Amino acid sequence: MRRFWKEVTTQQSAWGFGIELDGKPLKTPMRNALLLPTTALADAVVAEWRTVEKDIDPAKMPFTGFANAAIDHVTPDRAEFASRIAAYGETDAFCYRAEAEDALAVRQAAEWDPWLDWARTRYDVSFTLVEGIMPQAQPAASLEKLGAAVASRGTFELAAMAKFAHLSGSLVATLALVEGAGIASELWTACCLDELWQEELWGADFWAQKNRSDREAEFMQAADFLELLRG
Repeated sequence: MRRFWKEVTTQQSAWGFGIELDGKPLKTPMRNALLLPTTALADAVVAEWRTVEKDIDPAKMPFTGFANAAIDHVTPDRAEFASRIAAYGETDAFCYRAEAEDALAVRQAAEWDPWLDWARTRYDVSFTLVEGIMPQAQPAASLEKLGAAVASRGTFELAAMAKFAHLSGSLVATLALVEGAGIASELWTACCLDELWQEELWGADFWAQKNRSDREAEFMQAADFLELLRG
């Protein structure tokens, strides 16, 4: 779609902040009203639409994309959407370790144990640590509590959490981010520990680095979206 509008403005209502293009309400891809919960997020979405020069490029409009996802994909069935995020707790990346005698296991413990300890204290849960990559079940009571923690988050937060969980493979990291318990850049580095370790041993690969850089950009966009939700 090419740019057809001249002005982008916000319109406040009892349900949130709407975006208007030349006075006409902007809608989501599924034709729902695009209503945003905070002034900060509305201003960020307005800025994305104002900076369009000729053609709309969704990759350059991440905040609009997260808002669309919240409205079109989370709202219709919040419980189901939240359950898909909570499922990452069953195979949380922070629980899968190298063999004990491997030097990587020492690094993993140093980087990941503090986050597991945070989750243990915050949610009164326990974790099963696994050597290797073969899945092992986590305590059912812990999964239930972590699932409830996910389900308690807001609709727009869940949209960002889905991106965090997908990119990190860690529900613990996702919850730490949405609760403001950690800095996004530090958590991203922790989530990439295994990749970075391999680079230290064998050297960097251009395409692997580019892939990680692209994923990091998405991760940080989701973190910025959360900050906009907090106003």
